[in-house]
Amino acid sequence: MRRVEHVMGFPVSLRIDDEDVPERAADAVFAWLREVDERFSPFVTGSEVSRHGRGELGRHELSEDLVEVLGLCEHYRLATDGAFDAWLPGRGFDPCAVVKGWSVERGAQLLRASGVRRFCLNAGGDVVVAGGPWRTGVRHPERADRLCATLELTDGAVATSARYERGDHIIDGRTGHPATGLLSMTVVAATLTEADSVATAAFAMGAEGVEWAASLAGCEVFAVVTGGQVLRTAGFPVAGEMPAAA
Repeated sequence: MRRVEHVMGFPVSLRIDDEDVPERAADAVFAWLREVDERFSPFVTGSEVSRHGRGELGRHELSEDLVEVLGLCEHYRLATDGAFDAWLPGRGFDPCAVVKGWSVERGAQLLRASGVRRFCLNAGGDVVVAGGPWRTGVRHPERADRLCATLELTDGAVATSARYERGDHIIDGRTGHPATGLLSMTVVAATLTEADSVATAAFAMGAEGVEWAASLAGCEVFAVVTGGQVLRTAGFPVAGEMPAAA
């Protein structure tokens, strides 16, 4: 089974290699992601996230899901000494950096609960897989037609934060300015919740974020710093590699 839909502002593709998988397994994933888009988008005026950002909801009125997202945001704010911050002055509350990975990981959990054993769920380049091996590429941060690495995963997730798709959209909360020092940060972890959050938080920290991410248990890192130097942890699951320097 293969399906692609545009949800949350980017293409989401699902491939399931099990035989005789009911269509409702995929239906549940995309229904959940559409629900997330309505409830957690800071760009939807009436979403729960927007209402919370405007102070319209008391703590007792928040859904369990939003409480979980708020907890993740606070965890990474503290862990990065404020470099990662969902509450930036002049921008309002924007938890998208956490919500994307968290929601897609929840989608993967729905697949597992339906009995799906072998799948690849790709949300705008951030990927969670099961029943591999699966191969995925890490895009060269300065050359759209090249990869700087190919990695192989059996079960787990990989996420990349970079400037090549959306420009300087990741802000260092300590300075209020776009993060510098890294061209791209790729993180492999057991869940996409962690991989995506750590990749964004590390990118916000700049060059120092590489060592921070690498120090986290269960995280493997592939980073390209400004100038083209590649830094990676020994356990990063590289299956084949091309040089990252221009």
